[in-house]
Amino acid sequence: MPTEPTPRHLSVAPLFALLLGGFITIFDLFVVNVALPSIRADLQADLSGIGWIVAGYELTFGVLLIAGARLGDRYGRRRVYILGTISFTLTSVLCGLAPDTEALILARLLQGAAAGILFPQIYAMLRVLLDEERRPRAFGLLGMALGLAAIAGQVLGGWIVTADIAGLGWRMIFLVNLPVGLVGVLCAFRLPENTQANAARIDRAGTLLATLALLLLLVPLLEGGHSGWPLWTWGSFLASAITMMVFVAWERRVTSHGGAPAVDPALFANRRFAVGSGVVLLVYSTSTSFFLGFALLVQEGLGLSAFAAGTLFAPASVAFVTASMMAPRIVARFGNKSIAGGAVIYLAGTLAVAMTALTNGNVAWMIPALIVFGFGQGLSMTPLLNFTLGFTTEDEAGMAGGILSTMQQVGGAIGVAVVAILFSQILSNAGYANAFAGSLIYNILALMLAAIGIVWLTRRRSRAGIHP
Repeated sequence: MPTEPTPRHLSVAPLFALLLGGFITIFDLFVVNVALPSIRADLQADLSGIGWIVAGYELTFGVLLIAGARLGDRYGRRRVYILGTISFTLTSVLCGLAPDTEALILARLLQGAAAGILFPQIYAMLRVLLDEERRPRAFGLLGMALGLAAIAGQVLGGWIVTADIAGLGWRMIFLVNLPVGLVGVLCAFRLPENTQANAARIDRAGTLLATLALLLLLVPLLEGGHSGWPLWTWGSFLASAITMMVFVAWERRVTSHGGAPAVDPALFANRRFAVGSGVVLLVYSTSTSFFLGFALLVQEGLGLSAFAAGTLFAPASVAFVTASMMAPRIVARFGNKSIAGGAVIYLAGTLAVAMTALTNGNVAWMIPALIVFGFGQGLSMTPLLNFTLGFTTEDEAGMAGGILSTMQQVGGAIGVAVVAILFSQILSNAGYANAFAGSLIYNILALMLAAIGIVWLTRRRSRAGIHP
């Protein structure tokens, strides 16, 4: 029977379980960045393989977020959360034991799928298990945990790789999830079970079609440059477009028959939400892709250890967290146009890092540029999701939030694929500094388009009489 628990206080153990689940999924998104050069050297991986290790996790994480939320609604959020945490722990071990690049890529795809199952349960349970008085503090703690995960992924991850614990090197960044996951599972058993009455069925066909369309897009993006863009890559692009059209037709059919689609097509009939979703994809496509190029530059190009590379980026992470905390007050005072200002600062920081890499080999000179980069990132990314959600009704908010979360992860996967192409092509003819700066052309163009999109949305919002 579905249960709707009375809002209550969560004791330390179950709240810790939810915060820990959020931490490890984001930690594993960032920790791989500082380990990539070590993985590349140990497994003799090319740049397309490295791209898959990063993008594969984001892809399956993103496409399964909405299905994961539906699983929790239907079969019990605690049950699905525990299943997801166990799966995440086991797939992390598979990553740590991977004998070659292909095995690591497969394990990362499975790890991302597990993250997509467990992560939506965190938001849902914090919302339904806590009353309005306690909920803001819990979400504040979650935001802090996610921010710390991003920093720890760089600094702690770099230390783990450099320390070469038990001679395991990069493998320990994944194997450390075994004791962490066991603690999380034991604490999660203290969570009360809860489901949603009349929960919608999972649109398995729609989820499969969306995943297939994205795979058909990413495979040629990650493999095409390495293999010289053979005919099959163009056929894959065409097949991706056709599959996406079939997906849209299927979702419309599900909707017309009164079912629950994986993605409600009606939301994208809302032009402002559609443009906002595109802006989210663009902005988030510039984050992980930047880390990929930066890790290769400072470790393989400049010879820094993984720990030194992570420490170098720590000021940017602190600036990001600081800006994220300031962003709501800035938007409240200056309006949504400040989000476009944040995107411009983010763009300026990206340009500054690229120029510093080209003109000065001293990594210390990168720190001011990285601080500007992180601050602009926090000012633009943090309020962007709430801004875009403002174009939907309360009834649409759940689906819209799932779509935006998916856009974040899928955007990251696409950005990594494009930047890996540019980096590898330039590296074959020039050094690491040129490859890094040249690969940021994508990030620069994406942020320019995003800033223009935010300005357009802000003006449309003003004309419609919608205020921040």
